[in-house]
Amino acid sequence: MAKRIEELDRILVSVLRIRPLAFDQMKVVPSVQPFNPGRMGVAERPPDWGQFAPPTPSGISKIFGGQSRYERSLQEARGRFDGEVAQHRKREEKRLRELDAARTAYDRQVAAAKDKAAADNSQLDRLRAEFDNGQPGAVEWFAAKVLDSSVYPKGFPRLYQVAYRPENHDLVVEFELPPQSVIPDVRGYKYVKARDEIDPVPRPQTEVKQRYVKLLACVALRTLHEIFAATPGNIIEAIVFNGRLNTIDQATGKKVRPHLLSVQAERAAFEEFVLADVNPVACLKRLNALVSPNPYDLEAIEPFIAFDLKRFRFSADMDVVAGLDSRRDLLKLTPTEFEHLVRELFIAMGAEAWTTIPSKDGGVDAVATSNNLFFGGVCLIQAKRWAGLVGLDAVHALTGVMADHNATTGVLVTTSWFGRASEQFAQRNRITLINGAELKHLIKQYLNIDVIPGTTPPRNARVSDNTQSGRPGPDA
Repeated sequence: MAKRIEELDRILVSVLRIRPLAFDQMKVVPSVQPFNPGRMGVAERPPDWGQFAPPTPSGISKIFGGQSRYERSLQEARGRFDGEVAQHRKREEKRLRELDAARTAYDRQVAAAKDKAAADNSQLDRLRAEFDNGQPGAVEWFAAKVLDSSVYPKGFPRLYQVAYRPENHDLVVEFELPPQSVIPDVRGYKYVKARDEIDPVPRPQTEVKQRYVKLLACVALRTLHEIFAATPGNIIEAIVFNGRLNTIDQATGKKVRPHLLSVQAERAAFEEFVLADVNPVACLKRLNALVSPNPYDLEAIEPFIAFDLKRFRFSADMDVVAGLDSRRDLLKLTPTEFEHLVRELFIAMGAEAWTTIPSKDGGVDAVATSNNLFFGGVCLIQAKRWAGLVGLDAVHALTGVMADHNATTGVLVTTSWFGRASEQFAQRNRITLINGAELKHLIKQYLNIDVIPGTTPPRNARVSDNTQSGRPGPDA
């Protein structure tokens, strides 16, 4: 038990000196053992005439017919010897044929192993080039390899998902957290003399809970460290870590997967930490992480970014096929049509009242009320039917409108996309952002209508671009 506790306490620090995974380490070197034919490679010793030759007669034996008997014996021995020599030759010829066949098979295996290694390395080179170019599939593949290579103690789940947003240069990691049962509930054992028995000494629940909170913090920081250490800053500038627990709700008996932790870390800030000396819980607090106040009681939190990114990702060829697609293109709707569609969507999502208010930017501004819509209460909804990035100034402006209308929350909907700075500001100010791909999914889910959301985010978008104001769509 003491060893297990020490192992858990070192979850974070144990990986800090490990060399980060790199593409060069994943190069495949053919595992080729030296050719070993075994006994087949050893030639059989030829027959020895000395073991066949009869003894030479001598002395008186020559006088009494010994010479003639010797001649007959010699002839018989020569016949046996010649027969053995012929059999030996046949066995050697067979051995050499089998040896040659084994050598040929070995050479084929070596060639196949080298060809496979060359193909694997060629594929790796392709992935590396795509990774260097910020291609989502390659970045996600490499991040998954980093997580695969991370060795955790027994009892830790090894489930995760990753999604990369090239327009924001950030990675979202959905990570399966360990259950509280990984922490030993027994501190030790004591001998009870009166009963002549050994009883377990339970670990205080307060200590178990404290250790569990610290363990979750260590897992989050460890994951951030491993991915940041293995990737360059021009590819991944930030990571969003969402920690979930796969468990059973004791009240219903059903399987649940509550989020217990969510943290968004910028590389520049994270690399300033000395992880070997930090208090993991305090470090997460410094990162403004969302942490369940009672993770051991499965009290869930709402993560920074829900893990629907793959489903919501823009298609790279969206602009090419938009003109040939029979679906409704949101950018081609009139302001009135777009307002009507957004209104229908939010009513389908639970808005109980809808009041349109004056708009000066060509979008849709409305006040909706609901007990369930997002965070409940009065929610101000603003829509941007734009074809470019919706910048931070648009999110700033919404907070002012919220204040004017005493709104509990705000929702900014766009046909395009947001930058990471906008997301961070929105999270701090009770604003929900819905990008074009998410809007497409919601319209399909609640209205059963297929639409084309907008334009594709540029792959070379930088976080600095988030100061742009974007540009409206046609007729906006």
